[in-house]
Amino acid sequence: MLRPLIGIVLAATGRLAPLGVPLDFVARALPWPVDVLVRDSASTAEGARAAALSLADAGVSAVVTLGGTETLPAVARACTEREVPCVSTTLPWQVFTAEVFDAGHRPGWAFHFSWGLDDIATAFADLWDHLGPARTVGCLWNDGTQGRALRRWFRPVAESRGHRLTDLPYREHSGELPDLAGVEVVTSAATASDLVAAVDRVRPRLVTCSRWLTYPFSVARHGLDRVATIVYWTPRHAHQGTLDRTPHDLAADYEAATGAPWLQPLGVAHALMEVVCHAVTISDSRADVARVLAGTRLPTLAGVLDWSAGPTPGVATIPLAGGQWRTGARPELVVVDNRRVPAVPVGGELLLSP
Repeated sequence: MLRPLIGIVLAATGRLAPLGVPLDFVARALPWPVDVLVRDSASTAEGARAAALSLADAGVSAVVTLGGTETLPAVARACTEREVPCVSTTLPWQVFTAEVFDAGHRPGWAFHFSWGLDDIATAFADLWDHLGPARTVGCLWNDGTQGRALRRWFRPVAESRGHRLTDLPYREHSGELPDLAGVEVVTSAATASDLVAAVDRVRPRLVTCSRWLTYPFSVARHGLDRVATIVYWTPRHAHQGTLDRTPHDLAADYEAATGAPWLQPLGVAHALMEVVCHAVTISDSRADVARVLAGTRLPTLAGVLDWSAGPTPGVATIPLAGGQWRTGARPELVVVDNRRVPAVPVGGELLLSP
């Protein structure tokens, strides 16, 4: 009997290539009850769309992908057009729904799991509270999709906690960054290079940054010690999936195979495969896979994913803890606040600059 064929769209080349590595490892180096066909997005929306359409033409039962802001929606929209089930992760779910679903791309084929921008705001506000209530926070937000989404969904949640947010807009990679003088707390979703250029001169007491600053290679390359970020997965999370494998096992296998530190996307990449394998192995058609996914509630190495109770059709959510980087020979992501995610232990205190 032929095994189901799963399509994988990942960034093997281009600026998003570091994000493709964990998904490639999970999909091809670990045993699964499916065959996989991998296509490179080349880190562009056009490449991602072409990769997804190629997989649809190849007859895959479903497609999986993760990150980034332009490539993930391109995959999901192409799959919806061809009526191929797509499962994705690592983009805040509000951005996913805004970028994917419209009159021509309705829920039913694209399924996503992630945290929300409101969850990031809550996790960061929990960290700001360590300095005391009602902080003044400088928001280093770009003028693109990420910045617009943060202003729409992050800002009201953070302000509802009593914090005062000052918008400091900029254009990515332009070399022109706003003055952060006098700002005690900075929050951002900047690239590491833009962030270090902005904060190096002023040294705020606390910097909270998501997106690229959730990965150790960005921290190590720019020496961003004590930058705080979101934590959605670690080897210490107490999650049990559908296979005889633990978060610790997954991280250890990756480090042994690559010689590189574990990355947060490992856990959600593994969950992608758990979910899609669950759906395709009990289905006889693409339409059946989509029907199964719409009602799936499944324990995974990223936690229990529940599309039957998501905030909106096609979406399941995962919670966030607060973490902080410690630099050295090898960057270490320390969980410093787990009030939203007791499944991961606290590893240390939040360190503030003088």
